[in-house]
Amino acid sequence: MPVDLPPLQQERVVCSIAAAIKYHIPANLVLAVAEQEGGRPGQVVRNSNGTLDVGAMQFNTAYLRELARYGISPAHVAASGCYPYDLAAWRLRGHLRDDSGDLWTRAANYHSRTPQYNRRYRAQLIQRAGRWGRWLDQHFPTYEVGITPPAAAG
Repeated sequence: MPVDLPPLQQERVVCSIAAAIKYHIPANLVLAVAEQEGGRPGQVVRNSNGTLDVGAMQFNTAYLRELARYGISPAHVAASGCYPYDLAAWRLRGHLRDDSGDLWTRAANYHSRTPQYNRRYRAQLIQRAGRWGRWLDQHFPTYEVGITPPAAAG
């Protein structure tokens, strides 16, 4: 982990990458959503529709109604650590897998399905995901590992 990141940013990066791997979705997309949401552990924001956005990933309480039967509460998504990122990546994967539209529209459904809000979020998400993709390439290069055939016997 690069040491030039403040602690909350380190948590965002490490937890976003781990959640992306766990749910088989692009890490730069999870990082872009995390940056765009811009939440902090413990943060609660009231929305005009009466729901709350909670924690680092600003997980909407409308989704928590469905998850309450599994014992998941607003306190879980408000906590620090990687669990809120896991829940957000789980939800993001559902949008990517089940919603209609292109990839970016489906990803922007994390924020809103309302077209005007989705479009604005989508445009910002594309920019942020591009920046995070470049950052990941610079800081976390991956390599193909193959088997090199033995040298031909001479």
